Amino acid sequence: MRRSRKRLGRAKGSAKPPIPVRKRTFRATRPPSRETSSQSKILYVTSEMADFVKVGGLGDVSSALPRALRDHHDVRVLIPGYREVLARHADISVVARLPAASGLPACDLGQIEIADGLVVYIVLCSDLYDREGSPYGDTSGLDWADNDMRFARLSLAAAELANGLADLDWRPDLLHLNDWPSALAAAFLAWRGAPTPTILTIHNLAYQGLFGAERLAALDIPAHSFQVDGVEFHGKLSFLKAGIFYASHVTTVSATYAREITTPELGCGLHGLLRTRSDQGRLTGILNGIDERWSLPADSHVEARSDSDADKSRRLNAERVRRAFGLAVSRGPLFGVVSRLVHQKGIDFAIQGAQALLREGGQLVVTGRGESHLESALQKLAARHPGNVGVRIGFEESEARRIFAGSDFLLMPSRFEPCGLSQMYAQSVGTLPVASRTGGLADTVEDGVTGFLFEETSLAGLLGAMYRAVDTYASPQKLRAMRRAAMQRPLGWSRSAGQYGALYRSMLAAVQGRRSSYPPCALPASPSTASGRKL
Repeated sequence: MRRSRKRLGRAKGSAKPPIPVRKRTFRATRPPSRETSSQSKILYVTSEMADFVKVGGLGDVSSALPRALRDHHDVRVLIPGYREVLARHADISVVARLPAASGLPACDLGQIEIADGLVVYIVLCSDLYDREGSPYGDTSGLDWADNDMRFARLSLAAAELANGLADLDWRPDLLHLNDWPSALAAAFLAWRGAPTPTILTIHNLAYQGLFGAERLAALDIPAHSFQVDGVEFHGKLSFLKAGIFYASHVTTVSATYAREITTPELGCGLHGLLRTRSDQGRLTGILNGIDERWSLPADSHVEARSDSDADKSRRLNAERVRRAFGLAVSRGPLFGVVSRLVHQKGIDFAIQGAQALLREGGQLVVTGRGESHLESALQKLAARHPGNVGVRIGFEESEARRIFAGSDFLLMPSRFEPCGLSQMYAQSVGTLPVASRTGGLADTVEDGVTGFLFEETSLAGLLGAMYRAVDTYASPQKLRAMRRAAMQRPLGWSRSAGQYGALYRSMLAAVQGRRSSYPPCALPASPSTASGRKL
C-alpha cells in the first residue's frame, strides 16, 4: 500500500554554504490527482523557469516548451527550491523524502500545480537553494562555491524520480535534461543500471560545469567514471560532458548549431564526442520557438498593441523608449540591443560600430548586464553621446519588451548563438534583426527578407549589415515589406513541440523493444567511442 503523503516538511542539508540562509516551513496541501495514464510521462529538468526565475533563454524555454508538449504527453517540471520559487507558493505539498548520498544531503521533494495545471516538482533544501542571488551566483555575480553540490543534488533527484519513489504515484518514462546543471542525471541513471531513456538539450556548449576531480566522492560519482570515456575533461570533472556521454540522445537548439558544435571552432573541446554522437544519429538540432505572449495583441507591456497598426505601435513605443533613455526626438532609425553583455554576444563590435551608426543619423539604446568592462565601455559611450546613445545596466522585462517593440532594428553581432530568442521576439513585432550568420540566427533570419545577416563576425561585417539596414530605412516601401515578412514568420512552439514529441516516441519505442529482449536493469550500455579519441 502506498504510504501517506507528508503534510509538513523541510529539507535538511549536511553541506553548509558560506552564507546565511533562512529556514522555512511548508504548510502543505495535497495536490489534485491527474488522469494521464494514456500519455507518456516526461520529467523536464531545469535550473531556470521564467514562471519563477530566469537568467537567459533557458528560463523562457523551460516555461513554454513543457506547456506546448502537454497535449500529447504528461509533462512535469523539476526545479530547485530557490527563494523565488518558495516566495511564489506558500503552500507546497511535500510528496517524498530523498535520502542522502555520499556528501549530497537528504532533502524533501515538493509539488505544486501552477494555475494552468502544469505540475512542478521542487527539490527542497534550504541550505543549497534558499539564497539571495541568481540560480548560479550571488548578488555580486560570483558563482556559488558549492554549485557542484547544488546541481548534483538536482540531478540525483531527477534520477531518483526516474527510479520510482515509494511515496509518489508518478514515475517518468523519460527524462528531458537541460544544460550542465541537470546533465549529471543521465550519468546517475547509467551508473545504477536504470533503463529510463534521457535526452540532454544543450542550450549553450560554452557553459560546461567544470569542477575539481577531488569532488568525485562528495558528489557520489564513482571513481571509475573519471576517464576519457566518462566524466573527465582535461583533468577536471565536467557535468556537461557526463551528460553528453551517458545520455540516450543529445539535442541542441538549432540545426546550424548542431553542425557547428561538431567542429573545432565552436565545439568548445567537445567536438570529437559530439561528432561521434552525430555519426551515431544521437545528435539533433531542434529550433526553439517563442510563445504567443510576445505577439503585439497579447503583450501588456507595450503601447498600442495592434497588429493591424504596427507602425503606430512602433512610433508610440519608440517615443516612450527615447524618453526613458534620455534620447532626443529623431526621425532617424533606432537601433536596440537587449542582451547579456558578454564577449559571446559581440557587444564590443556594437560599441565600436556606434560612431558609424550615429553618423548615419541613427540612435542606439542598450539594456542588459554582464562583464564589467563591457558595462563600463557602454556607459562611457552614452556619456560621450548624450541624447543619441542610451544605456541601462540591468534588465527589466517591461522595458526590454518596449525596446523590442519600438526599435527599428535589433543588433545581434554574436560570435556564436546556439538559438537566440531575441531575434524572434523582435521579428514578432516587426523589428528587423541585424545579426551574424551563426547558429539559430542563420536558421531564423532570412537575409534581406526578415532581417540582415553578415557572414564575417567582425566589425567590418557588422558595419556592412548596418549600412544595408539604414538604406532600407530610407526606402519605406521595402521597409514595410520586410516588417510584414518578419511578423508572418512561424515563431510558435507547435513545430518544435512536434519534433520533440516524435523524438520522445521514437526513444520510448526503442526502449520498449529492448525490454522484450533484456532482463530489467541489464540493458546494453550506450555505445562508447574508441579510447584515446580527441575530444
